[in-house]
Amino acid sequence: MQNNDWNSRATNLLKSELKLAGIGYEELIKRLAEIGVEESYKGIANKINRGAFTFAFFMQCMKALGKDTIRFDH
Repeated sequence: MQNNDWNSRATNLLKSELKLAGIGYEELIKRLAEIGVEESYKGIANKINRGAFTFAFFMQCMKALGKDTIRFDH
């Protein structure tokens, strides 16, 4: 699998989790701030749309969404 494919999968997974939670970027920013992670709207949008974010950022987003488990399909 090419690197762009992995980035696309990461983007789609995070976006789908946000959609399932009914949360947009503005709300995500607020929730991240509550756990001590400061991000701007532009920073969040760039990271998520590029799909080139760190796993640490992904975990922070899952924590902000109240998710303690995530399923990765094969």
